[in-house]
Amino acid sequence: MTYRFAAIARHMTALAFALACTAVSALEGRVVDSTTGEPIARARVVAGTQWAVTNEQGSFDLPGAAATLSARAPGYRRELRAVLPGQSGLRIALTPFHPKALYLSAYGIGDAGLRNAALALADNTEVNALVIDIKGDRSIVPYPSAAYAAAGLGAQTPITVRDMASMVEQLHARGLYLIARIVVFKDDRLANARPEWAVRNASGAVWSDREDLAWIDPFRTEAWDFSLDVAEEAARLGFDEVQFDYVRFPDATGLRFSQADDEPGRIAAINGFLDGARNRLMLYNVAIAADVFGYICWNENDTRIGQQLEAIIRHVDVLSPMLYPSGFSFGIPGYTQPVAAPYEIVHRSLLRAIQRTKVSGVRFRPWLQAFRDYAFDRREFDADEIRAQIDAAEAAGTDGWMLWNAHNQYNPAGLKPAAPR
Repeated sequence: MTYRFAAIARHMTALAFALACTAVSALEGRVVDSTTGEPIARARVVAGTQWAVTNEQGSFDLPGAAATLSARAPGYRRELRAVLPGQSGLRIALTPFHPKALYLSAYGIGDAGLRNAALALADNTEVNALVIDIKGDRSIVPYPSAAYAAAGLGAQTPITVRDMASMVEQLHARGLYLIARIVVFKDDRLANARPEWAVRNASGAVWSDREDLAWIDPFRTEAWDFSLDVAEEAARLGFDEVQFDYVRFPDATGLRFSQADDEPGRIAAINGFLDGARNRLMLYNVAIAADVFGYICWNENDTRIGQQLEAIIRHVDVLSPMLYPSGFSFGIPGYTQPVAAPYEIVHRSLLRAIQRTKVSGVRFRPWLQAFRDYAFDRREFDADEIRAQIDAAEAAGTDGWMLWNAHNQYNPAGLKPAAPR
């Protein structure tokens, strides 16, 4: 990836893309694998206000011309390139790439100690990506945000990163793939600022979860804009991927929503939000991901939260099931003590999801457990457990993996050394 053009793309808004376009001629070419030269089908190519998906021969044809073209596909790095008016016969070579990520909260990315510890792991181990909270579990946006101001939430606090654009540029310069995590419907500040959008309990009061945080009613489409505005900011800042978390209904009973709480309605609301995100982010050509419960790999229904496997996979580029063994409180067939079988929990869940959806493994990137067990025997998840999970994900052919530790504390246990550069 050429970072000069990444910087161009970061600062060009959708309007700027449009102004760069002309209607003089067309752009046409092929997208291929940089290592094999084989065509890449279903790659997404964006130039100006036009986009196309490559055919089985990797070919695309776009009307008009643009100053910048981008191409991406699951399992590859996004390629950004300057193009000339009327340029044809383009050969866009995508480099195979699978993110191997650590999670950093809004505090983690802003704290020099935690951030530098993560970067040291990226320098010395196989880690090559970061998942960074851009809108976190408590509605915190870490940088000065126009989207936050527009949402009418009062003073934006805390600010942990004063210049996120510069931070993104520095992290990209280290070769890191950057994923913007955005918590959607668990939004305490918005729910309290606009209580008419909040989930209600049986008596009609604003409902709060076990962490005493209020949620937005996913049926209220007017409440989607805050998360979508933040997602567009992340795309403009240069993030490679936007990942939506808590893109679901609360896993609680006896709640009241603005529409009937039935399975078809829940599924339609969640997938509708993801379609809205795709429409909003299309011209930035970032990957779109969603975090889902691990049990949706096994449950045929929507788990009463609007996440139904075969339905939701059609609305994202990458699906990220949370396959923490501690989270499988009921086990899976043949394994009643999940923390004692981390490889099997991850591998069998992924294979079942791939078999059910009939898509490539690179459409999945699981969250893996890098924290002490809380549900069974309180065991530490150290080198053996972490390596077992990683090996399971890679054996299933996924698009990498992500390690979760809420305290952002990681060590090299279980991680392979960095490949020679």
